[in-house]
Amino acid sequence: MTYKIIGDSCLDLTEELKKDSHFQMIPLTLMVGDQTFIDDETFNQKEFLKVVKESPECPKTACPSPEMFKTAYGCDAENVFVITLSGKLSGSYNSAVLAKSLYEEEFGHKNIAVIDSESASSGELNIAFYIRELCEKGLAFEEIEKEALAYRDRMNTYFVLESLDTLKKNGRLTGLTAFIATALNIKPVMGADKGTIIKLDQARGIQKALQKMAEYVVKEGGRTEDRRLIISHVNAPERAQFVKDKLCSMAKFKDVIITDTAGVATVYANDGGIIVAM
Repeated sequence: MTYKIIGDSCLDLTEELKKDSHFQMIPLTLMVGDQTFIDDETFNQKEFLKVVKESPECPKTACPSPEMFKTAYGCDAENVFVITLSGKLSGSYNSAVLAKSLYEEEFGHKNIAVIDSESASSGELNIAFYIRELCEKGLAFEEIEKEALAYRDRMNTYFVLESLDTLKKNGRLTGLTAFIATALNIKPVMGADKGTIIKLDQARGIQKALQKMAEYVVKEGGRTEDRRLIISHVNAPERAQFVKDKLCSMAKFKDVIITDTAGVATVYANDGGIIVAM
């Protein structure tokens, strides 16, 4: 069985997976003022963060066109699995679904599973690792799709950011009371409920907020020995290592992976942001 795992560019692949031919990324477009960036292998995180810091305008993103996904579906792989950002946060999922319809209208049926991660970044990567495991075991396409959706439904995503301004200004905090506590250095601990961002807790200072997040991970994680922990960070490797060390001192995990963010997660998590999925 041959397979391809396609993600929008919020699937923050590790350096190892970027070299794996089973994976393909479909880039979103990033805009800061009148400057445009393509979130592909040319993306320079440090340069982008500098542009964002110097711009008075809030960065924005645009999802890939259906045609971009449709072209990717034409690969030689028998089974195609697509993982997108939460449909509550981006149009990537709808674009990928439409692309499947357009592809099959033109070329006929193909095994294409489009999965709304109901998450982002480390959450998308967590699902990707799981799908790769199932593919390597040789499971049938339908069984992999079913198992992947079940895995998504029991996965938890958490994050601590220096600022929620970008999420707020881009309408990604719908229904959430505006959080304004900059002067007090209060940092919220955030989570996701079926793809919708929710506030779980808060703490004074980033280190205490990360500690609280770690407590939520362990408390809600159940039998962590059987689970993979993914930590993604925005230009903050030391902070990611702190979270890893803290969590590993509290529980055992099947595997722990740290990855840096590409453009989309960098836009919304901002410099220093940490996103954890398990």
